[in-house]
Amino acid sequence: MELKEDHEKITLSEDTESEETEEREKWDKKAESILSMLGFCVGLGNIWRFPYLCMRNGGGAFLIPFLFFLFFCGLPLYTLEVTMGQFSGKGIVKVWDVCPIFRGVGFGISILSTISCSYYIIIISWTTFYLINSFKSPLPWTLCLEDWNTPFCRIKNHGPTDVSVNGTQYNVTSSGYSNTSITLRNQSELFSTPEEEFWQGEVLHLSDGLESIGQIQWHLALCFLAAWVMVYLCLVKGVKTVGKVVYVTATLPYILLLVILIRGLTLPGSLDGVLFYITPDFERLKDGKVWAEAAIQIFYSSGIVWGALITMASYNKFHNKCLRDCYALVLAGEGTSIFGGFVVFSVLGYMAHENGVPIEKVVKSGPGLGFIAYPEALAKLPLPNLWAVLFFIMLLTVGLDSTFGTIEPVFTALSDSFRMWRKRRALLTALFSAVCFLVGLIMCTEGGMYVFQLIDWYSAAIAVPLFGFLECIAFGWIYGAEMFSRDVMMMTGQGIPPLIRICWCFITPTILLIIMIVTLNSYVPPEYGSYKYPPWAQVFGWFVAVIPLIPIPVFAYREIKIANGRTYMEKLKNSLRPNDQWGPNHTEERKRYKGENREYTGSLLENIVVNVTGKDIS
Repeated sequence: MELKEDHEKITLSEDTESEETEEREKWDKKAESILSMLGFCVGLGNIWRFPYLCMRNGGGAFLIPFLFFLFFCGLPLYTLEVTMGQFSGKGIVKVWDVCPIFRGVGFGISILSTISCSYYIIIISWTTFYLINSFKSPLPWTLCLEDWNTPFCRIKNHGPTDVSVNGTQYNVTSSGYSNTSITLRNQSELFSTPEEEFWQGEVLHLSDGLESIGQIQWHLALCFLAAWVMVYLCLVKGVKTVGKVVYVTATLPYILLLVILIRGLTLPGSLDGVLFYITPDFERLKDGKVWAEAAIQIFYSSGIVWGALITMASYNKFHNKCLRDCYALVLAGEGTSIFGGFVVFSVLGYMAHENGVPIEKVVKSGPGLGFIAYPEALAKLPLPNLWAVLFFIMLLTVGLDSTFGTIEPVFTALSDSFRMWRKRRALLTALFSAVCFLVGLIMCTEGGMYVFQLIDWYSAAIAVPLFGFLECIAFGWIYGAEMFSRDVMMMTGQGIPPLIRICWCFITPTILLIIMIVTLNSYVPPEYGSYKYPPWAQVFGWFVAVIPLIPIPVFAYREIKIANGRTYMEKLKNSLRPNDQWGPNHTEERKRYKGENREYTGSLLENIVVNVTGKDIS
């Protein structure tokens, strides 16, 4: 048994030696690193998901918990992941050489990223379909005379009149439909905009629910295939190509969003939408679900815990001054979320004004918000086809940036764990893209939106805050905030500020633990519009939520088993300590690091004080 363990250690040591002599790819310029991280953070989570959650959670009330979690969760975790990635020069699996017992977190993040990209790219396929239709004049989502339209379709000043409710038949006059006899069910169904009908009827061909999954919609399937081909082309060349593309994709969104906002603010009713966005409904703050979703949104829009920040920072030069970059990038990314909300709500205010209904009733809650409100704004601009093409190209490139950041950690983890894939990047990318395409085809069916909503509802609800919690425990207490601050001092010449340390050690893990408890306690089944998901769908959703957690106990057991030591307690202690592979991603600094005495002795209180503040009170 001892001989077998020694053989394993020798093999691992030889791999380590070759790893250290193998030069890791680096960004050509610092601007590429900054723009790549900004491009990943400023993605669909900011432009599409954030306004959608604001609509669902009472507009301005959502901003209060969002900003709270930004400063006490987003910024500390962002700083932690960027610094650990740059210091070690390793991906999401190998970076856990710092605390091997938690290596399963890296594999769990890989699984979560794989699940996410499998359904997230369907958004890119929707964007592709809109981009193709942007070349048609007039824009098809502005019409009420097409095959997908209903008698309720209403263009400005051409809506249904003389109607009632409660199951009584009435004559309705609509653009393109004269004296059509219909049955009205409730007030919210009295009319709909052509943008909403294009989304529901032409893009989705929406069925009645998961029970009627329907046929594959080939227009979506082809766009889905095109999306995966684009992803393949972006990823097959790796970091060198991406570093050049982001000069355009990371800056274009700001220009176009500003133009759309200026136009939106000139429309009647836009001010009401903005006020709805920024005015908090304090009663909503009593709802734990609002706080839980605000916390989860921080993970989506800042990119923390998805592995992308660790992976992209590992391509930085070792002595890059990354702390100030972290602060600027967090503010820029989340500022874009808030800015994008102003753009959307200025248009929603106009739509509510035109239809004479409250803002919260102007469109159904759902992932289609960005594909209804934004096309409405584009149709009001001069040369609408030009702006539509530019906008959806922007949305497409933003989505590709985010997807690259989601998938690249998976490839890095596979390459680090299985060296055979390091020289077979093209084959790995092709196999991964093909499998994800085939699995994701179910979201191109008539019931695909219900599958999308189900996975989106469950996939990150528990795994993301748990992974963030374990990161804080590992670097805040087990390895130690003071020890890691010394690492960062070696790397940048500046240690970790005390406030960030306090967050790592106390505030952030406490908040994340509360989020997990509140999420479980305030759980409600998912919905899409008026559709209620059946029990079997909820069971499947929880299965999706649990899958990324499985590697944690599996790899904890494995790391304890292969750790040095004769007794279980010795093995457990050694699996909590950094192994020989942990250290600076710099040859000279690594030698100095290995020669330092990094042990700290003192009482428990003295250790806690120095860990949190950096001040030795002994």
